[in-house]
Amino acid sequence: MAERAQYEELIRQFSAFGAVKREMGRILPADCPGGSAAVLTLLGRHGDMRISKLAELLAVDMSVTSRHVAHIADRGWIERSPDPADKRSRILRLTPAGQSQLDELSERTTQLLAHRLSDWTDDEVGQLTRLMTRLRASFDDCRSAPARPPAPPEVEQTTRTPATTTK
Repeated sequence: MAERAQYEELIRQFSAFGAVKREMGRILPADCPGGSAAVLTLLGRHGDMRISKLAELLAVDMSVTSRHVAHIADRGWIERSPDPADKRSRILRLTPAGQSQLDELSERTTQLLAHRLSDWTDDEVGQLTRLMTRLRASFDDCRSAPARPPAPPEVEQTTRTPATTTK
């Protein structure tokens, strides 16, 4: 297991990674904010799906997902059709315009990464990809786990009783 100092440095690097995410956000078209781009990306990767599945994949609340879906539906990038299995539900599907938007987003992102990582070797880019995939999987595996990790085994749990005073 890594030492505490390594985890503390990892926390600092996660915080600093915000700058990378902000720069990637700046290349998005004005009418396609990050949440919309994420929806398009997931529909492109996984195909047609219900909004509940999309919310699960985004790991956000249904109300947030609904806002993203409404935004991209208003732009004609997706269509919502009745689910044959449950007419109350809708199936989300990329439209040709949505696929074009997704292709443009992919091209912009690829160009940015190619430019910023131009001094990296193919092996280094591959290693980063594998490690980030593994990191994400470690957190995906813990979705049903408690939000707070259990107390370390060396910390003894004690019960405190109120102090009594005598005169």
